[in-house]
Amino acid sequence: MEHAEAGDAVDGIVLDQVERLLAQHLTPALLAACDGAAGAAARAANLWPADLWTALAASPLPLPETVAGAALWAAAGGQVAEDALSLVPGGGPVRIAPHAEGFALDGRVAQVPWGGSVAALLLDAVDAAGVPHLVRIAAPGTLRDTHHNLAGEPRDTLDLTGCIVAAADVRAAPGWAAGAGAPSVESVGAWVRAQQMVGALETCLGSALDHAQERQQFGRPLAKFQAIQHMLAEAAGEVAAASAAADLASACWGDPRFVLATAIAKARCGEAAGHVAAIGHQIHGAMGFTQEHPLHRATRRLWSWRDEFGSDALWQERIGRAVCAGGGAALWPMLVRLRGGAG
Repeated sequence: MEHAEAGDAVDGIVLDQVERLLAQHLTPALLAACDGAAGAAARAANLWPADLWTALAASPLPLPETVAGAALWAAAGGQVAEDALSLVPGGGPVRIAPHAEGFALDGRVAQVPWGGSVAALLLDAVDAAGVPHLVRIAAPGTLRDTHHNLAGEPRDTLDLTGCIVAAADVRAAPGWAAGAGAPSVESVGAWVRAQQMVGALETCLGSALDHAQERQQFGRPLAKFQAIQHMLAEAAGEVAAASAAADLASACWGDPRFVLATAIAKARCGEAAGHVAAIGHQIHGAMGFTQEHPLHRATRRLWSWRDEFGSDALWQERIGRAVCAGGGAALWPMLVRLRGGAG
């Protein structure tokens, strides 16, 4: 109990310091500059919030991708740098082949978060024999196209054809392989998005609860109406289920169960995203869609993140394949082992 209380105290101190730092650097003007059309203009002018990255490398920047990518790279035996790092989603395969200077890459990758801004990329590549490799590119390839997701976050297309990487920047995936396979950049990216979605889901629920208690209709708070209570209860259940799935995936980091646990978390968080975002906007009414209200910052990210690093359908299919490969009789033991691995 004493250890738990001490841990809670440390968490509180860290959160307090982070909130103070973000309050200083993460201003409404900066958020607006990184959002939508304004964000496109800022990137066209090659603007990068360097002071914010130096202070904490905080949102709206690729901090989650940097932290998770560095952890994966270190687990594979790579040397971790302090620069901003992004993860390359799966999709079109990137080929890798021996080269006089190390290895040569061939391929085109899309929807890369901050691909044209970060100092390095981490991606999955396969050789001629189909063997997967983990590759770190110190200087991203040629920027071909830039788009933004619904949240206004940059998602770039990069051409890696002819890109040469040193042998030190190519690694085998960490040896967590079992069941659904070794961890990949795609699975780690899905894990990142699941954790982020939980945060956005909690933000939506908290905003809906506050609004329902404060907003008066027909002389009483919205929270007094049974229909609103039912919607809030449904949203709370979705958030709790998504949070539990994401926690399980986090507890399985470094474990052979990580990929399957992440598949479950990404699919469950994606399902919750649709329900909770809809309920949040229903309770807020037209107010929640205005630029001035902060709700849309969470819901637009939910709608975007659920499709990044694999959609709900993709991860549900992989869960189904893993279950079918083991047979029906192995399903319950598999779930028991999965939960046990998080202990």
